Amino acid sequence: MSAPLSPGFVNGDVSFWYRSLPTPGNPLDGDREADVAIVGAGYTGLWTAYYLKKAQPSLKVVVLEKEFAGFGASGRNGGWLTGALAGDPERYAKTHGPDAARRLQRAMFAAVDEVIRVAAEEGVEADIVKGGITTVARSAAQAGRLRDDLAWQREWGWDEEDVRLLSPGEMNERLRVDGALSATWSPHCARIQPAKLVRGLARAVRDLGVEIFEGTPVTRIVGGGAVTPYGTVTAPYVLRCTEGFTANLPGHHRDWLPMNSSMIVTEPLPEEVWETIGWAKRELLGDMAHYYMYAQRTADDRIAFGGRGKPYLFGSKVNERGLTHTWTVDALWDLLVSFFPSVASSSVAHAWSGVLGVPRDWCATVHVDHTTGLGWAGGYTGHGVTTTNLAGRTLCDLVLRRDSELTGLPWVDRRVRSWEPEPLRWLGVHSMYRLYRLADARESRGMTKTSTLAKIANKITGH
Repeated sequence: MSAPLSPGFVNGDVSFWYRSLPTPGNPLDGDREADVAIVGAGYTGLWTAYYLKKAQPSLKVVVLEKEFAGFGASGRNGGWLTGALAGDPERYAKTHGPDAARRLQRAMFAAVDEVIRVAAEEGVEADIVKGGITTVARSAAQAGRLRDDLAWQREWGWDEEDVRLLSPGEMNERLRVDGALSATWSPHCARIQPAKLVRGLARAVRDLGVEIFEGTPVTRIVGGGAVTPYGTVTAPYVLRCTEGFTANLPGHHRDWLPMNSSMIVTEPLPEEVWETIGWAKRELLGDMAHYYMYAQRTADDRIAFGGRGKPYLFGSKVNERGLTHTWTVDALWDLLVSFFPSVASSSVAHAWSGVLGVPRDWCATVHVDHTTGLGWAGGYTGHGVTTTNLAGRTLCDLVLRRDSELTGLPWVDRRVRSWEPEPLRWLGVHSMYRLYRLADARESRGMTKTSTLAKIANKITGH
């Protein structure tokens, strides 16, 4: 059915998290020299700048941003500060061994608390609540995957304190999802307001003496410099922190695929609706569908609900302003109401989309080449809110040539092949999600095991 839209409904305009868009700061006004030039003022670039200046206050760090700080995924995501690994631990273990993969996972868990610590220390008010994450299964096949996933997590060192199966009573007490058969809960997740976090981090970075030039597109990255229409920033180190927008840079068109994800947010819900839903602890919510969803209860008592819309645009194009197709808004609304029927009395206040970076092997990477001075981090596959913090600290240690636990993690210097040329990219991604939708539909009709269609979809793209 068509989603009911609020009288003031907004489509795109970056995201709901901003309400009103910030005015970009000053652009670059000529050539500059720096010790480190960072391309992209999202979470990765800002965390990197933050830790560099904390480690060596004398460093001259310059950040270049095409729009405004937090314009990309950092200001559009679902607000999941999650400890989930941006990649398959088995793939990291294949090159570095299982213990290294487990260390990376533990570093991710710790990064959740590190973000919370820094936000408190720097006075960043980002509506942070560490309520953990509940993952629900709403079909027999999903329940089977949930059990298998829990067993797999145990193999990788997740104990009862990291994730546990909820009893029916606990499920009902925490969060009442219509049709939920089983659920797990993990403490390693916190709700945030994404734009507040990234704008607060930008303010903290500026307070440390970092120059952030907004409205300054980088047209070319070379060893020793970042070129813009308004001048060149020369620096021994140039770090690319552009995530889903990386495909726009010359020479990087097939590095990371820009995958679209879309969200809607309701009007504030009345108390009687929350009495039927629960959600008092404001944990994050996900599910075990192949075409999965993600949600949070916002600080002002709305539900922000996301999932895949039109997953990929031909030629790695990016819809920069976040405009979302009507059918995507309708599909997300239908799914939301199927989770929480009492929400049907509300309406959609805002819809938007953003892009995340997906490497060919679906595993994030961090790299610095001391010969050329070029470095990067990204490919977070949708887990970037926390992973960017770990990446920023790792880039800092790599630039400063520190021999630390972070620089020894298995995602450092990981080499990944490029995505296929078009039309193979488009066909592969759209085939994968078409098969996921069909698999979910079949499973919802009573299948007890994971649909073969989903397994075929995973093979198509190596997911």
